[in-house]
Amino acid sequence: MNPLMAARAYAATQGTGGATAGAAVAGGGPEFSQLVQDVMSNMTQQTRAAESQMIQTVQGQGSMIDVVTAVSSAEASLETVIAVRDQVISAYQEIMRMPI
Repeated sequence: MNPLMAARAYAATQGTGGATAGAAVAGGGPEFSQLVQDVMSNMTQQTRAAESQMIQTVQGQGSMIDVVTAVSSAEASLETVIAVRDQVISAYQEIMRMPI
């Protein structure tokens, strides 16, 4: 999954459009570190929700549809975090290659 698709998937899970998120950053929105922290927090919450759904289903209190939906959402969040990490590493490597 490319970073743009991952960012759009993340924005879709948050209920905002890609244009709104881009405008907030360009218009003096939150800091990059806050955005990364929010993405990591969201991924953690999504993973815990998926685990909770699995436990409920094993105990006979939930449905497989809920488990699949929760796992899919957690997977989208994880792919977003991985895409952001890859872009940060790529940017760092580019900066390190610049002549002084």
